[in-house]
Amino acid sequence: MKRTLTIINSVALMALLVAPDASFAQEKATAELVPLEIQLVISRTAREKKISSLPYTLWVTANGRGETQLRMGVQVPVPRQLAPKEGEPVQSYSYRDVGTNIDCSATTAADGRFNVTITLSDSAIQFDSKQVPEQGVSGVPSFRNFTSRFGILLKDGQTAQYTSATDPVSGEVLKVDVTLRVLK
Repeated sequence: MKRTLTIINSVALMALLVAPDASFAQEKATAELVPLEIQLVISRTAREKKISSLPYTLWVTANGRGETQLRMGVQVPVPRQLAPKEGEPVQSYSYRDVGTNIDCSATTAADGRFNVTITLSDSAIQFDSKQVPEQGVSGVPSFRNFTSRFGILLKDGQTAQYTSATDPVSGEVLKVDVTLRVLK
């Protein structure tokens, strides 16, 4: 009888220890899906002059499975000359991806806010050798890259500037603004 009570007490204790985890998992699994519109604006300036401002709009489901992905770009041919052992050099090309990649997901947070997670990768080609004086070769492309992963808390209608980063070669300033809107 004493052994049976010990087993029953052990099972009851295990049920109590597991119950909070199970209810939390069930609550998380049944979190309400919320449709969101996330807008990112990537802008570049050089010496106070705006060079570009590129908006990207993503539809994201908060508390949904997976993430929203956007891929926008082009493959750029990069010339190469191959020097054969005999004869004329042969012109060849390799291709390099240039553009913007965005991955975005969101979950609900306290006080009507949303925790938005964004991975951003932006690359560009530049042919102006004046902006890259240490290369000293004209007509040869340079490739700029910016990559970041961040989380930001936003409420409906809020815009925030995530980052401001300076390109170490050209001196251009890249800024990323994020706006969240709850879709009704």
